[in-house]
Amino acid sequence: MSSAARLSEPQVLAHTKRRLFPSDEDDGPSYVVSDTQFSKAEWLPGRPVEPAVRDVLAPFNHVQIGGGYPDLVGVRALESDLLAVERLGDEPPLIAIEAKGETSGGVDTQLGIVQAYDRLHEANAAYFAAPIAAITETDRTLARELNVGVLGVDGAGEVAVLEVPRVVGNRTSSDATALRFQAGAQGVADASFSLNHPKNYLGYPLAHTAAGDTDTLLSEYEVVNAVAEARRGATFLGLIEDGVSVELTSLGQEVVRFAKARCGSVEAALSEFEDWYRSSRRFVEVAPAWGQLARRVVFEYPATELLVTELQTMHDDWLPEPSLVDLLEHLHTLHPTFAIELFVRGDDDVRSRVLTEDGALRREALEDGHVYHSPTVFQLKAMLYHTGILTERGREPNRLEPLEDVWALREPV
Repeated sequence: MSSAARLSEPQVLAHTKRRLFPSDEDDGPSYVVSDTQFSKAEWLPGRPVEPAVRDVLAPFNHVQIGGGYPDLVGVRALESDLLAVERLGDEPPLIAIEAKGETSGGVDTQLGIVQAYDRLHEANAAYFAAPIAAITETDRTLARELNVGVLGVDGAGEVAVLEVPRVVGNRTSSDATALRFQAGAQGVADASFSLNHPKNYLGYPLAHTAAGDTDTLLSEYEVVNAVAEARRGATFLGLIEDGVSVELTSLGQEVVRFAKARCGSVEAALSEFEDWYRSSRRFVEVAPAWGQLARRVVFEYPATELLVTELQTMHDDWLPEPSLVDLLEHLHTLHPTFAIELFVRGDDDVRSRVLTEDGALRREALEDGHVYHSPTVFQLKAMLYHTGILTERGREPNRLEPLEDVWALREPV
């Protein structure tokens, strides 16, 4: 133990998050959560957590990495001054951070370093962060031996990189997979599906391939007027890669091949889409062939397989028509991080209402439709309905009755 400047653990963690995961940069896939213990109003007796600090640390989730729950865990390609190796393969590294702050007994630096080391069983890089005055040469030597990065935070909030870790490869747990999902192009953290019919997304690679301006063609063929939303949804479904320019993925190319084989050309295929403009009927019944194609595309979306698998398990366990609350409680038991990230809004107040400080669910909060993530409970569910996977379409959170909202497979095995 050693004494240090009066920086609490939440303050140390907030400064560390700003350094490792700056909110004003858009340099590739990135997503980060703080542990639910930091959502409480008072960290130590008589030591409240400032609202500004909690705002920085949000969103919260209880994510298991290695043998415990890191204070901060996320996915991001870090700068070279933070990592000995800038990247691991084609994916940004999964990063775990353990923080320690000033207490009446000082700062337990060695415990924090050992805890960070434990996270390397599943993380690609681990850091220990503490008030810089508390970190000794002995601490830095121990961290180097264990391949743990060390970050020193001063009273002004500046973060010094004292030891740089090496990136390591590790097996991926379901919790780590959930964070990678959120950080990737198909995550639902900030924006995803805003349209609730799969034909709006199927039409995008066709209009992109056809001769002419993509946005104009989508409107002229009455595929969809909300072209920006269609482009974003096509990206989330893995039909296109949206960078400096739009490129079709292999899945998007397969949609084009299907259209040409069925209709002779992408323009002729787009003409078919006019018949479905503003149609509310189930897509797989109105246009069976296109509906089956949409079903294959939607099933490629990472969340779909998880949902179908667990709904089948619930059916086998004699719960054939679970409510949204039933489903979320079941998912949280088996895939807690994925359940929260997929269904629950990331706002500080929402996560604090839904999760206890230990990461357990508060059932009464789940009965309020406003806590749910609209792209999942409305748009994604509607697409699962249109493609014949679920029995009921989705609803907007303000119209949602979670105890009555049924998530059931239309064709259980």
